[in-house]
Amino acid sequence: MPIRRLPPETVNRIAAGEVVERPASAIKELVDNAIDAGATRIEVEAHGGGLTRIMVADDGCGMSAEELPVAIERHATSKLAPDDEGLWDLLRIHTMGFRGEALPSIGSVARLQISSRAKGQREAWSILVEGGRVDEVAPAAFAGDHGTRIEVRDLFYATPARLKFMKSERAEALAITEELKRQAMAHESVGFSLDIDGRRILRLPPEHPGPQGRLARLAAVLGRDFQDNALEIDQVRDGVRLAGFAGLPTYNRGNAAHQYLFVNDRPVRDRLLQGALRAAYADFLARDRHPSAALYVTLDPTEVDINVHPAKAEVRFRDPSLVRGLIVGALRHALAGAGHRASTTTAAQALDSIRPQSVFPGYQPGPSPAGFSAWREGGWTPPTQRPLSMQAMDLPGLSDVSARHEARPEEAYQTLGGLGVAEAVREAAYGGYDAPPSIAYPGPDQAPAQPFDPIDFPLGAARAQVHETYIVSQTRDGVVIVDQHAAHERLVYERMKHEMEAGGVARQALLLPEVVELDPAEAERVVARAEELSALGLVLEGFGPGAVLVRETPALLGKTDAAGLVRDIADDLAENGQALALKERLEEVCSTMACHGSVRAGRRLAAAEMNALLREMEATPHSGQCNHGRPTYVELKLSDIEKLFGRR
Repeated sequence: MPIRRLPPETVNRIAAGEVVERPASAIKELVDNAIDAGATRIEVEAHGGGLTRIMVADDGCGMSAEELPVAIERHATSKLAPDDEGLWDLLRIHTMGFRGEALPSIGSVARLQISSRAKGQREAWSILVEGGRVDEVAPAAFAGDHGTRIEVRDLFYATPARLKFMKSERAEALAITEELKRQAMAHESVGFSLDIDGRRILRLPPEHPGPQGRLARLAAVLGRDFQDNALEIDQVRDGVRLAGFAGLPTYNRGNAAHQYLFVNDRPVRDRLLQGALRAAYADFLARDRHPSAALYVTLDPTEVDINVHPAKAEVRFRDPSLVRGLIVGALRHALAGAGHRASTTTAAQALDSIRPQSVFPGYQPGPSPAGFSAWREGGWTPPTQRPLSMQAMDLPGLSDVSARHEARPEEAYQTLGGLGVAEAVREAAYGGYDAPPSIAYPGPDQAPAQPFDPIDFPLGAARAQVHETYIVSQTRDGVVIVDQHAAHERLVYERMKHEMEAGGVARQALLLPEVVELDPAEAERVVARAEELSALGLVLEGFGPGAVLVRETPALLGKTDAAGLVRDIADDLAENGQALALKERLEEVCSTMACHGSVRAGRRLAAAEMNALLREMEATPHSGQCNHGRPTYVELKLSDIEKLFGRR
């Protein structure tokens, strides 16, 4: 079979299959070019899911009449230049694009028209490319002082087979919107607008560069709730900087669609980064829940290879363990700094679930604002005078007895300042463990410099326990409802983790060491992490090519399937670079032990116990959510309660 050279048109169409996968891919390439041109505003329009028409306009530096024909040649770019020795360095890439394939690829499968005016020039020029055929450069009308306007019509008309693989217009439109959102989050100082089929989708004005401008852009794209529940991240390690914002554990989602990762301002989808993000939250979320985050990794271009895929959506780090460790460490530090904070959406969800309405047919609400006059006129029947059939409709548990406590400020001060609080903390909050001194309470013989009121604590002062399950406390500007079992479970769990880290994970030796057969590459990865696994209680060693020998397993796991555990670890190492399976199993056991060893729902607590639990929640990191990512308390502001009752 003879070897043939492919014609340029066919070569461009092959490249288009890699670079321009769908309309959203074409828009990504055009937006990258606009950003590299120094644009401060980018306008995007799409019709028919981008298959009928795409328009991208910017106010960048523009192109001259001489540059337009070169711009549509394959591998022609302004992003690369030779150094003093005439070498072309593909490692120091500071621009979004550099391959020089986007415009010729789009022009080979669609009708492409480029109109541009270079900065400082009076004339504007345009060029037309249809299915790879190039027309002459001609004068054109251009509204702006400088910039470029690119119009793509009938995408993939030259390759009809590709059209069969396109999704519906709605699906393609959603992909375009998602792509432009990612670009907008990566470049907060650039203004973006998006219209689809004549409908306004996005209007994002330029923001000031920096954390505040970036957070404002994220709030505009992801919603105000993300801004209210985001933790700022800014850490540097060995020349690698991680910045951005990560959501509280209680502000979680059912999928990973709300995780946005950027490397040197380039939106990427990288398994290493996603695995590090999952590992950072593994201690706070169930496996089927996912955090929300927008993380920006900045490092020297020579330390990351972006020339891995034609679409530049994947990257490869020179030192992946450094990047992974930075992400995990920075996120855990930020989560620990959040303390007992829980997401604001829990209060909104609680208020939304409350509806003033009749509970049972025939049930009448309480007295009108007229007071007893309504009762005297027969408009309302008190419960004691209602028929037995109506009395039976009372809400269950409404008349049950619950603990109630409203101590005066000076009494609360004496209670918290005495030895009773330490005993209550050890007994009620730790079930016998030695509680660390986390809050400095005044001694019993010390008088407060100012009158002390416990409602000034973040979680307030305990006022009541209802249904022997929930603690109701009063703060200065609202009410806090605490799930006593979930809160105490978290406190015990954190204590167990602290003791496990301090004393190491207890191990139990296998009577007969177990040989686990693996793929040779998998076995090599597992043995390379033997020291790390040993610290977690799993002792193993290499046993020839393609096998490992397990000698000891964590005592917490009891009788376990060592072979299955090692295979899960091998899968985690291949996918995420970390032995998450073992950590998750240990944490699951600790979580179960904490659940069984904590204060159960249905136990009546004394006032000192309730207040001790609140104080330890304030002093314990991550106490705002239980071990599965659910909130341990809900805070209702007084203003929200007043709105609920129509007082505002």
